[in-house]
Amino acid sequence: MRPAGKPSKRSDLAGHAGYGYCASHSRFFWGFRLYLITTAEGMPIIWGLAHPGIGEREVTTALLARDHHLVRAGQVIPGDKGFAGRDFEAFITADLHAHLIRPARKGEPARFGRLARQRQWIEAIIDTLKGQLTLEAHDGRTLAGVYARVAARLLALAAAIWHNWTTGAPVKHSLIAYDY
Repeated sequence: MRPAGKPSKRSDLAGHAGYGYCASHSRFFWGFRLYLITTAEGMPIIWGLAHPGIGEREVTTALLARDHHLVRAGQVIPGDKGFAGRDFEAFITADLHAHLIRPARKGEPARFGRLARQRQWIEAIIDTLKGQLTLEAHDGRTLAGVYARVAARLLALAAAIWHNWTTGAPVKHSLIAYDY
């Protein structure tokens, strides 16, 4: 039986994890947000876990600044509406010499056309991580445990993508062939 009380008080993750809101589930959660930058096929390139109270532009800026050598000049980086912001776009353009594409916000003129196909690609990668690789049910109870379990799932995704590339599979991020 677990002790009563808020997870933010009784967990070994207290002080690291926090409360955040998940719009796709329309509910609040306690834990971390995963930030993931992948190739077009879903191969993880840069990732990090952050307190959900930290803004996504700030976290992404920190990840890209730390691993800027992984971003090529002229590279296109897709993002969602949350990445709108003069400072963030200037960082991508001036510091990384890359191009940010994102959907237009309300009242903003369309800049890149419809990005529904890119959104489906992003959701497919997230669905693979959450569904087949059980990312949300990692059961990590310590900070090191959470990082190790998330890293293991990302490594499994990377191994499957590599295997799908070498075997010529049509969908690279799919793990359907490996279900049991």
